[in-house]
Formats: sequence, C-alpha cells, structure tokens
Amino acid sequence: MEYLTLNNGVKMPMAGIGTFQMSPQEAQEATSHALKAGYSLIDTANGYSNERGVGRGIIGSGVRRENVFLVTKLWPSVYEEENAINDTLARLGTDYIDLLFLHQPVGAYIAGYKQIERAYKEGRIRAIGLSNFPDERFRRVMDECEIAPQVVQVEAHPYYPQTELKEKFLKPEDIVLMAWFPLGHGDQSLVNEPVFARLAAKYGKSKAQIILRWHIQMGHVVIPGSRNPEHIKANIAIFDFTLTQDEMEEISKMNKNTRYYNMSIEEAEEKYTAIRPDFNAQE
Repeated sequence: MEYLTLNNGVKMPMAGIGTFQMSPQEAQEATSHALKAGYSLIDTANGYSNERGVGRGIIGSGVRRENVFLVTKLWPSVYEEENAINDTLARLGTDYIDLLFLHQPVGAYIAGYKQIERAYKEGRIRAIGLSNFPDERFRRVMDECEIAPQVVQVEAHPYYPQTELKEKFLKPEDIVLMAWFPLGHGDQSLVNEPVFARLAAKYGKSKAQIILRWHIQMGHVVIPGSRNPEHIKANIAIFDFTLTQDEMEEISKMNKNTRYYNMSIEEAEEKYTAIRPDFNAQE
C-alpha cells in the first residue's frame, strides 16, 4: 500500500473499496473480504443506505478499528440536522470517522460543512471532504468556511483526468483528489484502449490494474467497488510495479475531457434534496 499525507497531517491510504449500490449485506461482506485481503480504506455514504453493513463488516473482519480508514458522506437532506453526524457514527458503530464528505453541492451545504467543521474540532472527524462540487460552489465553501477540505471526490479517469481542477483548486491548497468511476464506469472503449492491453502484457497485470496504477502515480486515491472476493484482491494488487514516465504520459494524452456523469446543478438540486436515505432499512 502507498499513502498520502493530507494537508492536516493525517495519513491516508491511496486505494480502498467503494460500496456504492451495495445492499447492507453485500457491503458487510465486501468490507470484510477487503480488510482481510489487506485493504484499510472503506468508502460508504448516508445515501448508500449500507453504513450499518459496513460497520458490521469492520467488526467481522477482525481488523482493529484504528487500522481502518473509514470514509462516509453526509446526504443533503440531513445537512441541517443537529444529530446527523452522531447518527452516522451510530450506524457505523464507531466514535470517529477518518474522512467525512459533503456528498452533493445542493441544499444547505454551507450549514452542512460548518457542522462537519464543528465535529472536526471536537475530534469526531479526522479529515473533511467535498464530493461533486463544481467550481463556483467549491469557491463559496473556501470563502465562507474556516477549515479548507483535505480531500475532493470527483469523477476521474484517463478520459477525464480533472487536470484543470487539480491545477486551479487542489494543488494551491494541497488538497487530494479521490477518484470515483476510476475505470470509466465500465466503458469498454476506455478499458480496451490498446495501450492498456500492451502494458498489461508487459507487467503481467490486467488492464484494470494498469488504469488503477496510473491513478496512483497521478496522486489520486481510488475506490473501485466489487462484490467479488477475487476482484477485490486484484484491485489492490497494484503496488508491486511502476509505470515509466513515458507510459504515464502516453495514458495522460488520452484525455478527451469526457465524463459519464453529466447532471446539471439545477437537476441535482431538485433531485437530491428531495431524497432521504432509508436509514431504517439497513438491518
């Protein structure tokens, strides 16, 4: 495993498992498999409605809580709820979260961010993140809030490497990028680019492992999701080889400025603020 040191001094693993679209039972099993396979970063969210499963998976793995980097996200409909963070902790079965994101840039997101800041000062949160924030709302958080985020989570992959975001916002503040859709949302045209097949043959790896290794060397944290124990093991077997500078540049030239998630902020505002996760359906 390789690690990054966040702008507040917290050490963060560069690869983990995501639990998006998993049931509580699936998340429990995937979390347990991942931790037993050597993972230490687990990513979940209020909106995934599987936090209790993740918490059970951590306990069932036998891995000590202090050896797990636990990531979750507040959903917009609870940004202003006084007990939102305590309730999240209770579902996860823990007394602190290693990294807590605002999940969407809609609703009362400034109030939500300030709630996270308070929890951070109290020691219930070790690092703060923003997920899916466009430029203007990212700037507003930076202008109106006290503590700069340590991590920003966005769609990122070789077709959309987030070059402008990193140069404009992340690099000046020493903010880390966490990539979702790191493999391009299953787009076979991306995975089957000839360069990945060639490098997979050279290094004895899969095409997916080559893409994940590119992310790591770009400084991105990756959280590919899987329910399959063998795939879970494979997704972390990316720290025993290094792509050359020429190979990194060849992959980076694939940038098409093409993303797979294209919902406008207006659509997100209407859709996400109306959704409340079913916290009672996680048993």
